[in-house]
Amino acid sequence: MPGLEDLASMLGMPERKAEQASTTPKRVGHDGQVLRLRVRTEKRRGKLITIAWGFSSHPKELERLLTLLKKSLGAGGQIVDQTIEMQGDHVQRVKDLLIKEGYRVG
Repeated sequence: MPGLEDLASMLGMPERKAEQASTTPKRVGHDGQVLRLRVRTEKRRGKLITIAWGFSSHPKELERLLTLLKKSLGAGGQIVDQTIEMQGDHVQRVKDLLIKEGYRVG
């Protein structure tokens, strides 16, 4: 049975170089720009929340990220106007998870 490289060559598609496949992909928004996210905390009604903003992703991608963060941090959260708000002070953990997912965080 032929491999994917053989099928690609039969279809006239250029071969992918090994160096291209080994680089880590960066997450891009709707416009194709690499996302630069920011994470900070705020106090609302006397409680801390962690806010990640700078997304220009599809709503389903934001829902997937919110679910991942909620499960990983064990905290509640919501999406408000292309930002993710998590209950509690989780700045470093949110940054680490977003970097692991391929986003650039500042």
